[in-house]
Amino acid sequence: MKFSLRRRVAVVATLGLALVANAACGAVTPATSADGGSGEFKLAEHIKTAVSKGETLKIKLSYHDPSLAFAVPIRQGMERGAKEFGVEAQMIGPSGGNPADQVAELQTLINQKQIHGLAVSSASNDALKPVIAQAYDAGIPIISFNTNNPESKQMGFVGQDLVASGRSLAKELVGVLKGKTGKVVVTSVDSGAGWSNDRFSGFQEGVKDAGLQIVGPVNTGNEPSAAYNTIESTMSAQKDAIALVSLDCCSFTAGAKWLQQSGNVGKIHSLGFDVQPQTVEYLKSGVVDLSISQAPAEQGFQSVKLLADFLKNGTEISSVDTGVLVVTRGNVADVPVEG
Repeated sequence: MKFSLRRRVAVVATLGLALVANAACGAVTPATSADGGSGEFKLAEHIKTAVSKGETLKIKLSYHDPSLAFAVPIRQGMERGAKEFGVEAQMIGPSGGNPADQVAELQTLINQKQIHGLAVSSASNDALKPVIAQAYDAGIPIISFNTNNPESKQMGFVGQDLVASGRSLAKELVGVLKGKTGKVVVTSVDSGAGWSNDRFSGFQEGVKDAGLQIVGPVNTGNEPSAAYNTIESTMSAQKDAIALVSLDCCSFTAGAKWLQQSGNVGKIHSLGFDVQPQTVEYLKSGVVDLSISQAPAEQGFQSVKLLADFLKNGTEISSVDTGVLVVTRGNVADVPVEG
């Protein structure tokens, strides 16, 4: 059923935003939630005008660091979505992942009133929570993608359930070890980030009865050579480690490189995330055991779809879990490369 713009927005706000928020799946934030929301969502006048005139709608995906390799497939999915749904979509964000720079860029966009929908991925949930509220209160439809911000005024979330993905990583590790116990070193490019904490909490939950001694998460940073050096020094101090596990794509490939160059392939198990080109080669050559994909291209595509459908058709915004796909040497040829 189609509605006029005024009725359409009212119905979506009443039905969609009245749902109870769910931290695990990033459901729609209620308009009267305890985080400060009050009243139903009201679409900004400049967006109503653009929709009614049939103007090309402008959607921005703000990624916390577009220079990362992981941003490439997200951008590809976003571009596919823009073409399919007839909108203009662009990835923005600060190179280097500075939350303050990301917030400043978003505030400028909101104040300029030249965008019609926003999707944000934050390295720091607390940093982006106020600007998410600012966009919501300004009448700009806003969702999160890749990294969830369930305590904010986001209207939905597109991405992997990070806690569940951590549990999946733990399950796969226990299976690979086949009852063996000992030290497991865990790495992260940003051990203080919300996404890293969520994944690690799920991982800890999953290995709590496995008899493993967890070291970390060790913070490696994003820069490849620095990450390699950090892993090298850490593993030098943990010579009896039986596994090297990563919470992300980039410390995973740095760890795999160390395994290869140190002669520890086959001696230390290695598991991590995403399907970067380097990861594919490490999987094919047996350097690492497996990786977990979170479908980044689908995250970009579904973010555009949710916002475009809401604006053009009044479709209720609901969250999309892009799931967990375990990638091994046996199935890696059938999985799209993420980068």
